[in-house]
Parts: sequence; C-alpha cells; structure tokens
Amino acid sequence: MISNSLHWTIRDLNAIPDDGGWKRYEIIDGELFVTRAPHIRHQGAGGNIHVELQIWSRQTQLGEPFQAPGVIFSPTNAVIPDVIWISRKRLANGIDEAGHLIVAPELMVEVLSPGELNEQQDKEVKLKLYSLYGVQEYWIVNWQLKTLEIYRRSDAQLQLAATLLEGDTLTSPLLPGFSAPIAQIFL
Repeated sequence: MISNSLHWTIRDLNAIPDDGGWKRYEIIDGELFVTRAPHIRHQGAGGNIHVELQIWSRQTQLGEPFQAPGVIFSPTNAVIPDVIWISRKRLANGIDEAGHLIVAPELMVEVLSPGELNEQQDKEVKLKLYSLYGVQEYWIVNWQLKTLEIYRRSDAQLQLAATLLEGDTLTSPLLPGFSAPIAQIFL
C-alpha cells in the first residue's frame, strides 16, 4: 500500500503506465493500493469459483461472472476484485466505454493474499466499501485455510452470514439453485 496525503482518482489511474499486469492498482476513498500479481493458488481458487458461477450462469441465463474486472464505484473508489457476478439487468447499463463496470455487481469475491495488511484490506476496507455501494453478497476466500466467508446484506450493510469449511457446500439465495462443494474450489 502506498499512503500519502494525495487524493487519487480514476483519472490518475488512467495515467499510470501499463506494467504488463504484474501489479494491480486500486483506489479506495482516494487512497492508492498497489499489489503484486497473486500466488498461483490464489488464482486457482478464484478461477474455480469463476468456473462454478459460469456453469450456473449458462444454465440459468440470469447473469454473468467475470474475473478481475475493473469496478468503478466513484471517481475515488475503483477496485479490481478477483471475481464478480452481475445480473443481466445491471450489466445492460453498467459498463463504461473502457469496459469497466460502473454499477455495483450483486456479488463480489476476494481471495485473500498472505499478510496482515492484505487481510485487513479485504476484511475491513473492502467490506465497508462494498457495503456502502450496495453489493448484495461478498465472499472472502482463504486458499491457505481452505475457508470461505459469506457476507450478506442485512440492515443496509454486509454482515457475516457463514464461514464454510472444506466439507461444506456453497449455496446462495442470490443465486437460486447454485451449489458448489467448497473442496472443489481449492483443487
């Protein structure tokens, strides 16, 4: 994380030279966060979630999952979650000319990277941000512990609803009929 008195905006992000995808640049409340390309197991867990959501989405035609999309909530809040799922209705009017989402997806998924600061960013900073902008469900995936925390919107904020372990099955009222064994996410 780079922290200083500057107030970063999406305009500033657009001026940063492309580094070939080795770094991820996000801004939350005007603060710049820079992270490296994640661990291969991190990417594997996110990819497996994407596959499960893709299979369900093709069957239901209710929406689409995306991996590492740009999501712009405001000029000072732009993130790149690991996976999202968005309904067709929101997606229809929710993309800017550069291909970034400019509406909150119903589901955001973050796979934890090692380190206390990374965990704090996903479990506190992004949880508050996603609550503020109306995300309906937020999954925090820990590939090291093989757990998945589900936060659901209740009383206008995201609150912890369940922590799933390797023997559990992931379901969601947001995704009718969706079901995925947790163990399959961490193959």
